[in-house]
Amino acid sequence: MALVERLIALLMQSILSGRFRKLSDMTRINWFPGHMHKARKEIAELMDEVDVVIEVLDARLPRSSENPLVDKLRRGKLVIKLLNKQDLADPVRTREWLEHFNAQEGVTALAMDTAQKRLVQRIPALCKEVVPARVRAGRPVRAMIMGIPNVGKSTLINALLGRRIAKVGNEPAVTKGQKRYSVHNGMALSDTPGILWPKIEDQDSAYRLAASGAIKDTAIEYESVATYAATFLLAEYPAQVVERYRLKALPEAAEELLDQIGRKRGCLRPGGVVDLYKAADILLTELRAGKLGPITFETVAEWEQKRIEAEQAAAEAAAEEGSNRES
Repeated sequence: MALVERLIALLMQSILSGRFRKLSDMTRINWFPGHMHKARKEIAELMDEVDVVIEVLDARLPRSSENPLVDKLRRGKLVIKLLNKQDLADPVRTREWLEHFNAQEGVTALAMDTAQKRLVQRIPALCKEVVPARVRAGRPVRAMIMGIPNVGKSTLINALLGRRIAKVGNEPAVTKGQKRYSVHNGMALSDTPGILWPKIEDQDSAYRLAASGAIKDTAIEYESVATYAATFLLAEYPAQVVERYRLKALPEAAEELLDQIGRKRGCLRPGGVVDLYKAADILLTELRAGKLGPITFETVAEWEQKRIEAEQAAAEAAAEEGSNRES
């Protein structure tokens, strides 16, 4: 609850000062290009030919980058969840998420960074461990790599193959079609386009995905995403903010932080007014690149609280519906 309480406190402080809009007043984020609809159908059709699913997650937002469509599409197939970009994530929170995922039935979780060859080399062995029947029969383990856009799937495939085949980019939606590769170590890989789900219900997740770069910048309101990110950073990683931007004191609200970043980096319009778009660009670019140090946007405890609240809300709605029927 500590994370939620601190975020709420900062948000309320900013709202009362008139410097920050409520999340409900901010632009809702949804992004589901046409090729993602096609990819979803293709994945469903190919799933019968797959032995194990490799779901690549962003270690900085393990739950928000966990696509709910994967569970529906994999239809009980064993899954290996790779928390990629662990070098950019808070190591303490990464360990908590690994424990959370590894406690789930049919799930094996591993934190990694595709630049670390030793960790990449563990993946084929993990795949063989979860489907030993294929190995005993002398047949290659068929793995499908899935994940949201810009999470590192193509980089992982290149690392597994030991050569550059999959196109890599630092923006979402680089891979747009199914691709299959044979690996010399007894694996067959299927790459899929990064897919988001049609409607992102949890807007905390939406803003975290946008802040991480999983949603194209052309599809979001840049300043709103930066304001959300700044609010979070002030609550959870204040020392890293002060150090990165050489601040004398911690700003009280998100827009104050963006204003100070703009002034320190020369993002000024005529009359000395800060260009908030440029300031927002600096914050988001440096956040995504890890310039503020290791950061994780969410905790297991926060999502457990969200689950409890969702169940309570559903129970109350069901009770109200039952009461209306009786009356």
